Amino acid sequence: MSNMRPVQIRLHSRYEGEDVLQEMKGEAVLKGSVLYVRYEEPQAGPEGGITRTTLKLGAQSLKIIRHGEVESEQTFEMNRKLPGFYRSPYMSFTLSTHTHKLDLSIQGLSARAAWSYDFYRFDEEAGHFEISLHIQEEPIS
Repeated sequence: MSNMRPVQIRLHSRYEGEDVLQEMKGEAVLKGSVLYVRYEEPQAGPEGGITRTTLKLGAQSLKIIRHGEVESEQTFEMNRKLPGFYRSPYMSFTLSTHTHKLDLSIQGLSARAAWSYDFYRFDEEAGHFEISLHIQEEPIS
């Protein structure tokens, strides 16, 4: 994608009482009303490889696409159970997400999102997640 601009990304997830906070640099572009954000995941994959993540934020949905050593796709839309997948060198499975809360706000290349969902692996419930995301456009120097 051309015209990508630098952004700061702050991703906070909570699962079964465990909190994980990740802060990363990435790049973003606005195409129509959809914000695309790309970044490399801060931790190496299971065999030390790189995983690149693309976030697609729209008015009513959020999609996470991961490519590289780990490949996965998850889509979040309010009150919907949507299919996805996960693949790594050690495992592969179908998944789905049932989103109970989804708040999205996009202003230019900055955005805020908060969502909670039930995670299903092989169609069996495997946990409940709460996520918050803050994307901030870096100032031009």
